[in-house]
Amino acid sequence: MRVSIILAHPDPQSFNHAIAACALAELQRQKHQVILHDLYAEKFDPILPAGEIPQGAFVPPEVETHCQEIAQADGIIIIHPNWWGQPPAILKGWIDRVIRPGVAYQFLEGDQGDGIPVGLLKARAALIFNTSNTPLERERRAFGDPLETLWKNCVLGLCGVEVMQREMFTVIVTSTLEQRQAWLTTVRETVSRHFPSEG
Repeated sequence: MRVSIILAHPDPQSFNHAIAACALAELQRQKHQVILHDLYAEKFDPILPAGEIPQGAFVPPEVETHCQEIAQADGIIIIHPNWWGQPPAILKGWIDRVIRPGVAYQFLEGDQGDGIPVGLLKARAALIFNTSNTPLERERRAFGDPLETLWKNCVLGLCGVEVMQREMFTVIVTSTLEQRQAWLTTVRETVSRHFPSEG
């Protein structure tokens, strides 16, 4: 199974990086083919030029690589912090440039773009791991959990991924070593459950 991991956190010492390392190790233990992209380390350019917007437009080789990988992925794991109820800008730019028409979704013939697109992603499942400094109950009560809506309804569901599980680890800033170890156990178990060994 091919699994793409997309990591978006600027600090290599962050818990997000620990999550990514944990997920990578579990996928490798299960003998899957894994591609990990650390968007900050790669200096991924999040700015979408106007010329890239149309379907079939030329995209730079580094963006085309991401497009091909996400289109071929059997599973997707996305890891990022909750910043102002949103992903970091670099990840939003990745969505803009990579989750594009002809790659992740397609409008039906005769649809001028005002209908509901057909999802093209073949991934059977996607996992989203988030970190936050907002207590989960307040996130849901005060803000409506915008990341759940973004990933489940606006991005992955729209692009054909039927199974999505999201885990929010919070509150990071006051978390203990024991809490973080327990959270990494959750990561391992979640990855193993959705992407078990194929024998």
